[in-house]
Amino acid sequence: MSTLTLHRVDGIVTVQDMGRPGHLAQGLSRGGAADRLALIEAAALLGARAPLAGLEMAGAGGVFSGDAPMRVALTGAPMAATLDGVPLRWNATHRIEPGARLRIAGAEAGVYGYLVPAGGLATPDWLGSRAAHLAIGIGAPLTAGAVLAVTPDPAPETEARVIAVANRFQGGTARLMDGPQTGLFDAETLDAFCTTAFRRGTRGNRQGVQLSAGARFVSAEAAGLASDLIGPGDVQSTGDGVPYVLLAECQTVGGYPRLGTVVAEDLPLIAQAAPGTVLRFRRVGAEEAARACRDETVLLREAAARCSSLVRDPALIPDLLSYQLIGGVTRGDDLEQDDAR
Repeated sequence: MSTLTLHRVDGIVTVQDMGRPGHLAQGLSRGGAADRLALIEAAALLGARAPLAGLEMAGAGGVFSGDAPMRVALTGAPMAATLDGVPLRWNATHRIEPGARLRIAGAEAGVYGYLVPAGGLATPDWLGSRAAHLAIGIGAPLTAGAVLAVTPDPAPETEARVIAVANRFQGGTARLMDGPQTGLFDAETLDAFCTTAFRRGTRGNRQGVQLSAGARFVSAEAAGLASDLIGPGDVQSTGDGVPYVLLAECQTVGGYPRLGTVVAEDLPLIAQAAPGTVLRFRRVGAEEAARACRDETVLLREAAARCSSLVRDPALIPDLLSYQLIGGVTRGDDLEQDDAR
């Protein structure tokens, strides 16, 4: 077993994987990565068959090192990263030698960046997941000096890779499907919600984010509404009509009426919206919403198809002279001599 050491922590850094589905009856929401697609992209880059446990870095990263050669994938919200002072490409894999210092600065866009070792973090699991669930006290944000167990990289010599990703880190439009309480809102309110340019409010965390627009979205039919099951993606309208989009660590039941539910594939766009980012919503029917709901296996296969070899800039390779750049010698007239024969 190898290790990853956190020498400095600048943001809220936690261990995350795909969470713990299936425990709503025990009052436990799924949890896991705020941007699940980022872990899928990391798995595709590393050639893994399923998403691996890694570090979720909210706002900023820190300084890290390993005690064995290992590849790491850097995905999610782009952050400036260097390895012993040499700039690194984001949305790519990089080999980290023992003792080398990986420095990850603040998010340049978005909120959540991810550092995923090729073997995956091997920290203790609970109910089949290693993910910290801060809302209910499973795990906690990591601090400087933490040393985390890592499953050894199965193929540390594998070439570096890069993945093409759509920009989901600067807001945009999310698809909204109807939910069991959408009918409690009149048509004018629903139309207004889908024509409003919201800004991600200042209130937000892994449980959910506030949508700010000044307008209020209320239902005259929601008085005395009984608490009901809720989950990530649900858009609740609070008692004063302010909407919130629920995220990975949301509660399991709630009594506020829900305008609808963000399609799962678009939830990373909401999670990655920094305060002030503009968000819009487009109401879609059940058929379009169903087409957008693809399972993890499909998403991983699609992400793998977007991966390619990372071409490094020779100017940024500190040990360039150690590479075999020339495989032979020539006089310059070899082809002419061959023709003459």
